[in-house]
Amino acid sequence: ENVLDDITLVMHHSSFINSAKLDRLNRPPPPNYVAGLGRGAVGFTTRSDIGPARPISEADLRGAGEEGAEPEENGDLESGSNLFGNVPYDQEDRDADAMYELIDEHMDERRKVRREAREESELQKIRKQRPNIHDQFADLKRQLGQVTPEEWAAIPEIGDYSLKYKKQKPESYTPAPDSLLDVARKEREYNAVIDPQTLGASGVTSVIQGAGTTDLSMIGKAQTKLLGHKLDRAADSVSGQSTVNPRAYMSEMSTLEIASDSDISDYKKARLLLKSVRETNPKHAPAWVASARLEEVAGRIIAARTIINKGCEECPTNEDVWIEASRLHTPDNARVILAQAVAQIPGSVKIWIRAAELEGDNIVAKKRVLRKGLEVLPNSTQLWKTAVDLEAPEDAKIMLRRAVECCPTSTELWLALAKLETHTEARKVINAALQHIKNDPLVYITAAQLEEANMNEEMCEKIIKKAIEQLQKLQVLIDRSDWFKFACDCEKAGSEATCRAIVKLTVGLNIDEQDRRRTWMDDADAFASQNFVVAARTVYQALIEHFPSKNKVWLEAIELERKHGPPTAVTTLLEKATRVCPKSEVFWLMWAKQCWNAGEVETARQILDKAFLANPDCESIWLAAVKLEQETHQTERARMLLRTARERAGTQRVWMKSAKLEWISNNLDEAKRLALQGLKLHPNFFKLWLIAAQVEEQLGHIDRSRDLLLQATKQCPQSIPCWKCLAGLEERVQNVASARSHLERARVKNPQNVELWIATIKLELRANNTKVAESNLAQALQDCPRAGELLALSIEMAPRPQKRAKAMDVLQRCDDAYVTTAIAKVFWMEKKLDKARKWLDRAVTLNSDLGDAWATYYKFELQEGTPEQQAAVVKRCKEADPKHGELWCSVAKAITNSASTTELVLAKVALLV
Repeated sequence: ENVLDDITLVMHHSSFINSAKLDRLNRPPPPNYVAGLGRGAVGFTTRSDIGPARPISEADLRGAGEEGAEPEENGDLESGSNLFGNVPYDQEDRDADAMYELIDEHMDERRKVRREAREESELQKIRKQRPNIHDQFADLKRQLGQVTPEEWAAIPEIGDYSLKYKKQKPESYTPAPDSLLDVARKEREYNAVIDPQTLGASGVTSVIQGAGTTDLSMIGKAQTKLLGHKLDRAADSVSGQSTVNPRAYMSEMSTLEIASDSDISDYKKARLLLKSVRETNPKHAPAWVASARLEEVAGRIIAARTIINKGCEECPTNEDVWIEASRLHTPDNARVILAQAVAQIPGSVKIWIRAAELEGDNIVAKKRVLRKGLEVLPNSTQLWKTAVDLEAPEDAKIMLRRAVECCPTSTELWLALAKLETHTEARKVINAALQHIKNDPLVYITAAQLEEANMNEEMCEKIIKKAIEQLQKLQVLIDRSDWFKFACDCEKAGSEATCRAIVKLTVGLNIDEQDRRRTWMDDADAFASQNFVVAARTVYQALIEHFPSKNKVWLEAIELERKHGPPTAVTTLLEKATRVCPKSEVFWLMWAKQCWNAGEVETARQILDKAFLANPDCESIWLAAVKLEQETHQTERARMLLRTARERAGTQRVWMKSAKLEWISNNLDEAKRLALQGLKLHPNFFKLWLIAAQVEEQLGHIDRSRDLLLQATKQCPQSIPCWKCLAGLEERVQNVASARSHLERARVKNPQNVELWIATIKLELRANNTKVAESNLAQALQDCPRAGELLALSIEMAPRPQKRAKAMDVLQRCDDAYVTTAIAKVFWMEKKLDKARKWLDRAVTLNSDLGDAWATYYKFELQEGTPEQQAAVVKRCKEADPKHGELWCSVAKAITNSASTTELVLAKVALLV
């Protein structure tokens, strides 16, 4: 029975396998299946090439249609197949389809009005059922237009009722048990003694018998005492002075080099290499010199001397070997060696000079050696120069006369002789030198310097001109840069006339006409940057002669005289500029200011009168005349000039200065009248709006001032001072919410504006809203990531422990005067005064026009510096004359400080920093 059951099970299993195989054969193959492709049986025609041997699926029909295969001849309407798939698509079909599309578009257009109306009604129905927030408050927003400014100001500020400010449940603290504190104390304490039990437990036994514990601190004290005894032994017990010089000992220790294993191996390699070179070519002198120096570096001086002696035997005609031998030996032996060298090489100048150097301070012996050398080498210029340097002036003169006979082509010897002779004899020497040396310009330049030294400055230009002509005849290349170097050397030596002559006669050589102005300007800048004022002045004179109508040339020359010349030179140059360029008002203004600063007020008035005649309708000249009268307290004359200026020029700045003059004079009604009258002519000039609003505020008319500023923001929405003034007015009347609102509106109209962000942040800080200020600062840094003022403010607002890290981070992003000043304040807070002074100096160097940086620097010196340092800061600030900075402008432009000097403004701003 078991066997039958097994047979039956096997039969059922085989029938199941056969049915599975048959079922798989009837299934459709996978997509893109090609029979026989895997075994390469595709090179012959099969049933698949004739037609499918299986039912075609819908996927095959779609794929065939996409690939361009022809569909079946008959389609099925119920299955959605194309009945005319085999008919070609021609032009008539295209025309029919186009006509159907036109009909569909026309019908759709006819139904468009009804469709849009239906959609609109459905949209209105939906909005009535579910209105949005905007529609719900539309009627209330319309009513906001009827709210008066007084009602706006009466609206109370809403507080911050967020969850983070709600009363939180107080935290409860459970005191730690004493056992926990005791464990923590034991973990942090350490023992200064060694317990024997602990040593025994760890496997280490003490070698001191009978010792209970080992005190490590006592061992350290004993070592210190022992070291002190050793140092005391080095002291002299009699005189009490140390026999060891500490400084010399430390210097010796610092120069001591300890040869390592690698150094020793390098010495051995180099020694073998040089030995191979010497053996290969024993007549090669550099090999002997290098071998001796190697042994000297290695500390083997005896071996070095032995090698160099051998080199002298192998290379007796090489002067370098002899000189190296004299250097390595003692002075006595070196004299013997050099005597042998002279016998071998009597014509070597180096050996004679080395022999003279060995005599040290013995001048007589040096002279004897050099004279012996001159007997052997009478034509050596170097020997003559060295020998002459050792002689007295009279003896040197005798030797130089003999030297120029032996070396007639040596320019240095001729010039040295000319400098020692009198004026008449020097002329003869120079003439004699020109007979032998005709192509060296130094001879002619020395002749010009000689004439200048004897008050014959008119001869300098003639001599230099003759030199240039002579060199051109000899076809000697005249390089401008070389001659300019000669001119600089002459200016250094004090020969200014010679310097002027050289620059004047060579500045135009080898330059094209179209490149002359640019090249000369570059030359003048190069001379001025190296403080060669005479040369630079000469170049500017050439520029003025060739380009008299160029204002830039005049301005550069005037600036040079202002920095390096006397005040009279500036005045003379300005007077000449006004004659040549009378229509350039800048020269008239500079001339008048120069006279005004010199205290010549009447002369400045006369200059401005002449400027009026040359430029009758020039705004700058009118305002300069008004400023002159105002600074000299001639208010009536200033008022009269402004009245005439309003009639003739009538510019917006003239109206502004007129209103400001009355404001300064405390004529508030007249100032308001002029400001409002000027606004009728120039409604887009924001300064007139500001003057009118500030005058109204000073009169106590807050509402009128607010109305004027609101009109100003509408008329001049891009004017940042108008928005800031409006916000400041609201803040002064305790209306912080309105001030915040105005600043937000300003930022919308003027995006990415640093001044507005600064005003917003500081408004919140003054209102004690620190969290809001920090949030605004983060937004501002996203809006203006590289603004120096914002980055500096982020340093100041950072907590004190984080200021240093914040400063380092900010410095990598921006390095300007604001950031540098903030970093200096951090060092000042940490009492690192040298670093703070260094960073403050760097800040005023980066931007000398930033008044806030100067005020911070001055306050730092007032608290931490000396009177000399304070005076230096004030002097530099007056020279820089800063005009920018938030605090600086708030003080300098205040109506009460209109007549304040730079020094007084600096002192006032320093109190606010």
